[in-house]
Amino acid sequence: MSDSPAGIPGMAQILRGYSVEVSPREPKIINGCVERLEKGSEVYLTWIPGEDPYQAVAPAATLRKGGLIPVPHIGARHVQNPAQLDDLLGRFVSEAGVDRVLLIGGDRDEPAGPFDSSLKVMESGLLQKHNILRADVGGFPEGHPRIPDKTLDEAMVAKTSYAARAGLQVRIVTQFCFEGQPIVDWLGRIRGMGVSVPARIGLAGPAGIATLTRYALHCGVGNSIRVLTKSASFAKLITDHNPEPILREVLAAAPGGDASKAPLGIAGLHFYTFGGLKKTVEWVAAARAQ
Repeated sequence: MSDSPAGIPGMAQILRGYSVEVSPREPKIINGCVERLEKGSEVYLTWIPGEDPYQAVAPAATLRKGGLIPVPHIGARHVQNPAQLDDLLGRFVSEAGVDRVLLIGGDRDEPAGPFDSSLKVMESGLLQKHNILRADVGGFPEGHPRIPDKTLDEAMVAKTSYAARAGLQVRIVTQFCFEGQPIVDWLGRIRGMGVSVPARIGLAGPAGIATLTRYALHCGVGNSIRVLTKSASFAKLITDHNPEPILREVLAAAPGGDASKAPLGIAGLHFYTFGGLKKTVEWVAAARAQ
């Protein structure tokens, strides 16, 4: 595995303007984002089942004051009632200047309230009420462990179609995987269904193989997890993984190396910082410097 992506067509372009995903419960990480990321970078704030969503308001405000763009997750199935969502969105806007969110279904069997999907949150009108006119949605290149692909495809078409009618700007942010071909194949499939909105491709930032395997199993990542377990040698377990091989595969399918053009329509990269924010930022900086 090469540590230098020098000479890969399109690599410099696709590494511009990346986003990261972090937990709002870690003040050091939030401050690290302000210190390490370029101004104007988007920072997505997770909403884990059982956590108080209001705990993300102050970290979002810290990011905004630091010149970054906070993008809180809104877990539809975690919301208790419309009043809670209304109040939460209001606080994000008034206290942290939030103007965009990531809508996710939420990892729980039974919804806590009336919203059982991202589409239902869109249809509530509460995003527009608070002038949040960009609503990113999740995409799953390797599918979802509990949701059939057909259901996921139909939901993607429904969400993007509704957003177009309702004046919401939508962008897809994908789950991470460890091979490029599933990403290319999935993009080809949804583009064939008429879904033309930009996609930000999710990648696991540099991290140890054992760490990545643990998160992959927790997140239900599909067949590409086998890439991490081809060799069980101790050397491989302590060797840091980086996403260059995945990007090589994706860019090989991009006409002229430009992944932003059809048929891929990739708007950028989204890093899950399992190995730490510092490792991800340093890897991107080194890759862009080549």
